[in-house]
Amino acid sequence: MRATTTSISCPRDEETRRTSKDRKRGYAIATTMERLEIGVLMSEQAATAIFTRERLDSVLSELRPKLHRYCARMTGSVIDAEDIVQEAIVKAIEAFPQAGSIANAEGWLIRIAHNTALDFLRRRARQEAIGSDEDPEMVVDPIATVDDRLSVATSLRTFMRLPVAQRSSVILMDVLGYSLGEVSNILDNGIPAVKAALRRGRVRLREIAQEPDDSPLPVLADSERALLAAYVARFNARDFDTIRTMLADEVRLDLVTKLRRSGRSEVTNYFSRYSEIDDWHFAPVLVEQRPAVIVRDPRTASRTPSYFILLEWAGDRLVNIRDFRFARYATEGAELFVME
Repeated sequence: MRATTTSISCPRDEETRRTSKDRKRGYAIATTMERLEIGVLMSEQAATAIFTRERLDSVLSELRPKLHRYCARMTGSVIDAEDIVQEAIVKAIEAFPQAGSIANAEGWLIRIAHNTALDFLRRRARQEAIGSDEDPEMVVDPIATVDDRLSVATSLRTFMRLPVAQRSSVILMDVLGYSLGEVSNILDNGIPAVKAALRRGRVRLREIAQEPDDSPLPVLADSERALLAAYVARFNARDFDTIRTMLADEVRLDLVTKLRRSGRSEVTNYFSRYSEIDDWHFAPVLVEQRPAVIVRDPRTASRTPSYFILLEWAGDRLVNIRDFRFARYATEGAELFVME
């Protein structure tokens, strides 16, 4: 008789095997989840690490109106704000190769704009001190001085009456909508200090809002008024040949955010472009006490200006054109005194 060997498993051994398999299966599942989590984390880190120059250009384009909005309220001028934004963009592009990984591009750019605005305020305060024969070294806090120029819109001028710490905190939180933590990071200041600046700034703004606005109306010399009126009349008549005779040989054109040209021969094509479109009608204005035109779209019933163009003459010749057609965000908050 052949012997037969039969393997008999006891219930306890079977349970042990099942438990072992379940543990292994659970370990496998846990390991898979951990790998997925690690993969997501590595993907996020990789996305941060490969923040390219092309991505920077895209973010700059998207963020430019917000940068301008901040700088306009920090400096009290929509025109100066555009200069500061351009300077900040150049700084960001130059700093980008050495910046390493940028986790928060918007915060990084706002901080650059903030520091550039502070540099501008310091320069302006020192220039004003020199012009008034005051020793520049005696200017204790140039960036906290009150700018009482009459060439800025009321809302911008009101912000200029706040010390810079209060001004920047209120603008970042109440105008641009950043959180307390984001404001703290941008300003490189502790949260308690930011809270205090916000509280004081808001109280002061309420106090200023109760004061009467006794600012005198801006004025323009008769000669400049005549030149501006002639320019607007010829432009609206599409008489661009006559417009070209008004140009100085060294005329400069700044089509903001798009291109710059200098010299009569290079600038003349600018008027050809306007001859090809019909979404404009000019009216003479002063923008922050500077000769300008506001542009409205005659195809709509709205009287709200679309954008403005700054003009500058030397004698009876036009030497500078700064057109904000492609930077319409600059119109927000601008002081526009219509001369019609």
